Amino acid sequence: MQAATQAGWFQRAWDSDVGHSFRTSPTAIVAGAVALVCVFCAFFAGWVAPHNPFDLATLELGDARLPPAWQAEGTVKYLLGTDDQGRDILSALMYGARISLVVGLASVLLSLLVGVSLGLLAGFKGGWIDAALMRLCDVMLSFPAILVALLIAGVGRALFPNAHEGLAFGVLILSISLTGWVQYARTVRGSTLVERNKEYVQAARVTGVSPLRIMRRHVLPNVTGPVMVLATIQVATAIITEATLSFLGVGAPPTSPSLGTLIRVGNDYLFSGEWWITLFPGLMLVLIALSVNLLGDWLRDALNPRLR
Repeated sequence: MQAATQAGWFQRAWDSDVGHSFRTSPTAIVAGAVALVCVFCAFFAGWVAPHNPFDLATLELGDARLPPAWQAEGTVKYLLGTDDQGRDILSALMYGARISLVVGLASVLLSLLVGVSLGLLAGFKGGWIDAALMRLCDVMLSFPAILVALLIAGVGRALFPNAHEGLAFGVLILSISLTGWVQYARTVRGSTLVERNKEYVQAARVTGVSPLRIMRRHVLPNVTGPVMVLATIQVATAIITEATLSFLGVGAPPTSPSLGTLIRVGNDYLFSGEWWITLFPGLMLVLIALSVNLLGDWLRDALNPRLR
């Protein structure tokens, strides 16, 4: 019964306007396929990757800085070559992409939760609550997001110099989310201002439904369209922000390097001929961000009837 229900839900989604828009958009199909492959390889790196690049017992310093397999000194054992420590670049890309994706998705989810909640509250209640929250948003927007993230990440590392990886990633996620919630709050607040004056909200108020239930059951489902589009695009922004912080040395811990850390390591060897150490992590980052952005553009068009 449950399998039949799930199959029916998938069929309805596939036959919907959004499903038809996806099927008829080659760009969305290619971007979705690329994003799916990247996510699969990242989260199942332990089974897909040919090596474990962070297992010190398996590293061979004699294999350090080997070129890709198609060059003269390359070997099929390391298809994309190795870095200065003998780590397989292809395997490092998969493990590094997993860290970048987890941090990016977690920071967007945290920003989404905070921003949607505050935006609903500001738009529905109005008055001094709305004014105070919007002024707070204006203050947050006056600071560059990367500088705020650098400040939080730097302070976190100074306060917890010997923190374990879980706490380090928590500080990193918090630093990215601290400014990310503002756009969700402003978007939801604008949509809520329109929805709160409609007849279905007024009818719910007359029947004695509590404001919290009205916001959660009636207003929220009608303002999620723009939020989903914004969240999709913000995933790519969060991943790039994490890579930037890691490149500057205040992001992911060195024991669990992300794509930004791999780019920083390879940057030291870029002009000595070992171009593959930094080129392939950079291409992986561009590929993930581009595919997510293209999916966000498609979703924006699919959810907006005026753009069809």
